[in-house]
Amino acid sequence: MKSFQVTDFNAPLTEVDQPTPQPSGTQVLIKVKAAGVCHSDLHIWEGGYDLGHGRKPLSLKDRGVSLPRTMGHETVGEVLAFGPDVRAGDLGDLKVGDVALVYPWLGCGKCETCLAGEENMCLKPNSLGVYCDGGYADHMTVPHPRYLLNLKGLDPVATAPYACSGVTTYSALKKVEASFNTPIVIFGAGGLGLMALSLLKAMGGKGAIVVDIDARKREAAEKAGALATVDGAAPDALEQLASKAGGPIRAVIDLVGNPKTTQLGFDCLTKGGKLVIVGLFGGGAPWALPLIPIKAITIRAAMSAISGRRRNCSISFAPRKSPPFR
Repeated sequence: MKSFQVTDFNAPLTEVDQPTPQPSGTQVLIKVKAAGVCHSDLHIWEGGYDLGHGRKPLSLKDRGVSLPRTMGHETVGEVLAFGPDVRAGDLGDLKVGDVALVYPWLGCGKCETCLAGEENMCLKPNSLGVYCDGGYADHMTVPHPRYLLNLKGLDPVATAPYACSGVTTYSALKKVEASFNTPIVIFGAGGLGLMALSLLKAMGGKGAIVVDIDARKREAAEKAGALATVDGAAPDALEQLASKAGGPIRAVIDLVGNPKTTQLGFDCLTKGGKLVIVGLFGGGAPWALPLIPIKAITIRAAMSAISGRRRNCSISFAPRKSPPFR
């Protein structure tokens, strides 16, 4: 089996050849068909996050990310074999030869949070591609069939990002669903931003104004259905947002997550608005604390918040393609 591993933070990935693993227990062996490259992989490779305000960077090593590590948490693979402890009742509609999306946000599987079906919130995470080896390899083991979603003919390359950018933006949008009757604001027109636009349309939202400092990305957002776009670096960006919204802005989703985007997102909100932060670019919070209660602003986070135990779901919209890992 060939894999590409982080053997030292901030160093080139190491190509590793080793025997292809055989599934034990309830494991499933898959042959990787596609693996997305997420911006979070850059942070994993760097080994931490910038906390701003002169603080010591948050160390992933101190948080249990050990090396060497095969990254890749947006993975689609063909089922090759099941471990000896897999029972017929574990399989659902899954069989050898099926192509499936891997749900990567695993917990310990034993605590109350995990048993309640919220493994992504476990305090002892075992996320694939982060704390356990992931999809930057030609083969991969998945702990249990319940973490595999049969794609039933959908394109592996197109669907791989659902495992992270899909569930993450869906989670963020669900947190502001009450504001779907008015335009929301989305910061960032990269992979997550375009995914969010597709999801917002599928969920029945009125639409979004997209903020990005890159003109090419703003153009891509407009082609993807954005109601309007704004250059976040423009001196009058706040005034543009107010004008293009045509009314109070009640919800902001920040897919960048740096001090400038969170400040502009906070400032553009009306009283009682919600700021949902998804991006992990880094830095310290810039808001004046008294304005949070004065404006009655809700500041929330959204990461990959769909349980791996909820296997009865369907995918019915087309995401933008991302390149496969080869």
